Amino acid sequence: MTMVVGVCRFTLRMPENSSLKDKRQVIKSLTTRLRNKFNVAVAEVEDNETWQIATIGLTCVSNDARHARQILDSAIEFVERTRPDAELLNSEIDVSQVF
Repeated sequence: MTMVVGVCRFTLRMPENSSLKDKRQVIKSLTTRLRNKFNVAVAEVEDNETWQIATIGLTCVSNDARHARQILDSAIEFVERTRPDAELLNSEIDVSQVF
C-alpha cells in the first residue's frame, strides 16, 4: 500500500487590510472554506504579525500522487477564483511518497 503526502505553501497579499483583525477575518474564512471543500489540513504558517501578507500551508494524504497534486492545484485555483481581495504572490507544491 502506498501513502502519499502533498504539501503546499502559498503567500497572499491583501492590500485592503488595515489591521490584524481584518487579516484574521480573511484568513479564518479562507481556511474554513479550504478545509470544508478540499478536506485538507490548513494553517497560517508565516507572517502572522504582518497585516497585509499571509503565508498559508495546506496538506493532504492520498494513495495516489496525481490525486494529491490535483487536490492542491484545485485548492490554489479556488483561492485565486474566490478571493478577489487577495493577490496570490507565489505557491509551491511538493508531493512525496512516504511509505
